[in-house]
Amino acid sequence: QVQLVESGGGLVQPGGSLRLSCAASGFTLDYYTIGWFRQAPGKEREGVSCISNSDGSTYYAHSVKGRFTISRDNAKNTVDLQMNSLEPEDTAVYYCAAREASSGFVCDPSYEYNYWGQGTQVTVSS
Repeated sequence: QVQLVESGGGLVQPGGSLRLSCAASGFTLDYYTIGWFRQAPGKEREGVSCISNSDGSTYYAHSVKGRFTISRDNAKNTVDLQMNSLEPEDTAVYYCAAREASSGFVCDPSYEYNYWGQGTQVTVSS
């Protein structure tokens, strides 16, 4: 069964850290761009960070640049998102998704991503 499963979400105080993990089963991530997206209540889904399968190119949304770091471990078939200095504005459901690398490197949920996880809630609040 092909699926992506996110983990690591939770409740954290402002300034705190969380590490999200995206694990793939039923397929290998080697041939996919992997993206982390988020959707807050009443807002559209947005691209947070993406990483290519080939040269490790990355993209970060302006709002998270310098605070979040994306990394992939092809041997473990996982992609992680380290989130530091979290702010209340980071509160959202976070999703990981996989896009065939041959389709091009884009970090925009309006483009086709082949597989999506079910999401994990991140809440930043005091």
